[in-house]
Amino acid sequence: MYNKSTLNNGVRVITKRISQLQSVSVGIWIKAGGRHEEAGNKGISHYIEHLLFKGTQNYSCSKIKESIEGVGGSLNAFTAEEVTCYLVKLPSKHFSTGMDILSDMIINPLLPSDEVEKERTVILEEIKMYKDLPQSYVYELLDESLWPRQPLGMGVIGFSETVKALTRNDLYDYQKKHYTASNIVVSAVGNCTHTDVVKRVKKSFSVLPQSLPNLFVPVVEKQSSPLLTILEKDTEQTHMALGFHSFHRDHELRHALGLLHVILGGNMSSRLFNEVREKGGLAYEIGTQVKRYHDTGAFIVHAGIDNTKVCQAMQLIFQELSRITGELVSQDEFKRAKEFYLGQLIMALEDTMDYMLWMGESLTCSGSVYTLAEIIKQVNAVTRDDIRIAAKQIFCDAKLSAAFIGPLKKEESCLKDVLHIL
Repeated sequence: MYNKSTLNNGVRVITKRISQLQSVSVGIWIKAGGRHEEAGNKGISHYIEHLLFKGTQNYSCSKIKESIEGVGGSLNAFTAEEVTCYLVKLPSKHFSTGMDILSDMIINPLLPSDEVEKERTVILEEIKMYKDLPQSYVYELLDESLWPRQPLGMGVIGFSETVKALTRNDLYDYQKKHYTASNIVVSAVGNCTHTDVVKRVKKSFSVLPQSLPNLFVPVVEKQSSPLLTILEKDTEQTHMALGFHSFHRDHELRHALGLLHVILGGNMSSRLFNEVREKGGLAYEIGTQVKRYHDTGAFIVHAGIDNTKVCQAMQLIFQELSRITGELVSQDEFKRAKEFYLGQLIMALEDTMDYMLWMGESLTCSGSVYTLAEIIKQVNAVTRDDIRIAAKQIFCDAKLSAAFIGPLKKEESCLKDVLHIL
């Protein structure tokens, strides 16, 4: 299903050929993100991601964009907790152009001083923007509560104080230290051959010396009771995020956790959507999500709730969390959840970009990639009891943090009472 190679210096390459297509998606993954930072340089990975688009030894800022978009392609990047990824999707006949530009951004960035200062202003505005969006900022408050005073609990984008303090030398040194051979994965999906991709990767990345893998400090989770964070703000609705310490990326119950997410809040057929929105009329937006990291994870329930009905909505949410820990889900609900879980994956893998992202993240973060057939087999092996076991392990007071933004009082007694009903 996949072809994998490792260069002599440690750069890894993974490809999936889909010959009937006329496009190719390529990603260069760097095993460096928010977790590889310290409190004093928080946001530096994200800052560097911005700056790599500002010019290289062989391509100006405008040339980078025009070379890709001028042939009908698209170019982007993102920074996460454990990785940074630079990606293109373009017609396959222009594959070499995409590879040349991405690799030059990684190996030969200029990091021009004037662009460092301009981009500093851009990022500071970005930080302000997220703080002005309660539906986004509530997740930052939640992460701070789940992993206090740890890199994983500090936003990937950084803080105003740290972004203001970073110098060009800081950025240059960090990029040279972390953008090294053993921390790079090249992932390509579409109308391309593995031989051609490896040839292009060797041409560009063989200049990098062998290196050691990037490391980060493991999380410490010593919580013993629920934690509540309330940010009082005059908003039209209350934004809420509940977070439970959960399983790491490769945990044996990872697919049971995925099915639990589908059943509770993964779609419009989910329990929370039906109980809180459809029947109760208490929220417009409600759902769940799963975060997976190398050594930990989080199960999150999020909602935008009528300001006058927050405690009522919370009671309904906790009733459903409690119910799924005590009762097996029905056979019909179980079957629908599996079909949805696998159906979403199968449809996503029809898109070269989604396929590339899935392969690249798996190899970078886990060191291996399962085939679709292997995943289907693993999901079909999950039982209803596995879902209840996963729920019992996650939904308990000692793993719960909650964050609220809205016109609430910090001493809101009903919230403190509700958080102890599990």
